[in-house]
Amino acid sequence: AGRQLGKLLSGRGVGVCGLIADQQRVTSQKSRVVAERQQVVRYDRETAEPLSATSEEKILATLPQAIEAAQGVILSDYGIGVLCPRVLKAAVDWARRFKKPVTVDPKIEHFKLYRGVTCMTPNLQEAWGGMRRDPKPGLSDLEHLGDDIVKSLRCQSALITRGPDGMSLFKRDGGILHIPTRAREVFDVTGAGDTVISALTLALAAGARLEDAAAVSNYAAGIVVAKLGTAT
Repeated sequence: AGRQLGKLLSGRGVGVCGLIADQQRVTSQKSRVVAERQQVVRYDRETAEPLSATSEEKILATLPQAIEAAQGVILSDYGIGVLCPRVLKAAVDWARRFKKPVTVDPKIEHFKLYRGVTCMTPNLQEAWGGMRRDPKPGLSDLEHLGDDIVKSLRCQSALITRGPDGMSLFKRDGGILHIPTRAREVFDVTGAGDTVISALTLALAAGARLEDAAAVSNYAAGIVVAKLGTAT
């Protein structure tokens, strides 16, 4: 699977010089069982243990050059050991040093490690869980939550995705923007979060304001969820 992924990326013109092979780990694979256009179950094959010291050092060594050459940085945290605390901190530090937008698709257990990022994109469950709070209904409680995330993590913004209710952008200056969903119909939400952070970061790298980048990502997600499978 790892070799196949490398070939697919190379075939699309994506640089793969930063990919690191670790014989002790498998390349994550997610298999979805679909019946009558509905996902019934998903089963994963992956390694969830922490990185070996050797692989961690290799990743840390590649970060400065890779980030300096990039226009934006996405940290997609699946909680399976690759984005360990040292790698997370180094990636954010280098992105800030080189003045690159850095965004995070977070995991609850690492929430407090995302300090200083440009934007993090948790869903509702991750936002409440990351702040160690029980979920509460209503817009007022959500606004307090978003404001607390931005302040406690000292990040520029947080974009909380809310499924059929759209998304809410919270900025460091206290600004709040609620964006209604643009999805006309929903067949499959697979990859919706990845679409949000990808489109958001692309727009930020192109110089868009946070509000416009969030709007772009919302439209992109609305298109993807109307398609079956992992769509682009």
